Amino acid sequence: MENRREMELMTKGRSCFERGDYKLALTIFNEIIETNNNNSEAFFYLANIFHLKGEIGKAIKAFNKVLELDPCHTDASISLSVLYNDIGRYEEAKKIFETANQKVKRQSSQHGVADPHLNKKFAFKHFELAEMYLSYNRYDEALFEYNKSIGLTPDNLDARVKIAKVYAKKGFISKAFEELRKLKNEQPTYLPAGVALGILYYGNGNVLEAEMEWQRVLARDPSNSEAGMYLNLAKTATETSLT
Repeated sequence: MENRREMELMTKGRSCFERGDYKLALTIFNEIIETNNNNSEAFFYLANIFHLKGEIGKAIKAFNKVLELDPCHTDASISLSVLYNDIGRYEEAKKIFETANQKVKRQSSQHGVADPHLNKKFAFKHFELAEMYLSYNRYDEALFEYNKSIGLTPDNLDARVKIAKVYAKKGFISKAFEELRKLKNEQPTYLPAGVALGILYYGNGNVLEAEMEWQRVLARDPSNSEAGMYLNLAKTATETSLT
């Protein structure tokens, strides 16, 4: 009877969580834990609620409790790694992430199937690490992590733009152009590639080419504020230099 009651509460708690009623969900999951302190899923939902509420300390404690009860809970490992990364505890974040990554690799090799849900989570983490490396001008590490992210989720077009930007920062301008042109050809409707290509042209003194790229973006999306802003800045700069 107790197990049935717990199952009913878990179903109700999940429903509340999914519709955004976190206050009621919190009450329900706490009730579950009061009677069964070994329910890892209840702790996992609590951790996510704390994270959403910005109560990072409580979220970390709850995610750690999940892993104490279920060391193979990959979602909890990734979430905890992201939290540690957010608060600057990079070594702990990296250690947890790598441990989780190894577990997933072992599971994939045993079952012969990759989980796309987990791939997206790991791709996000690699992207996040790349952003961190880029912020510290550690370009080679950033490139490695962006490529890892793309390897897991090839549709991450933003990462491909970032790779071109890293090449430009490293001074490999032709490589940066190559990456953006390739992306534009493969994904002609992905406008951020055109915006980035315009910036690259402008930064290398090709003002007319830059303006043409931004005009092409605006032709497809007249409300594209980024392309409009760069185009206006370029025209203003040109007019100022002529007067």
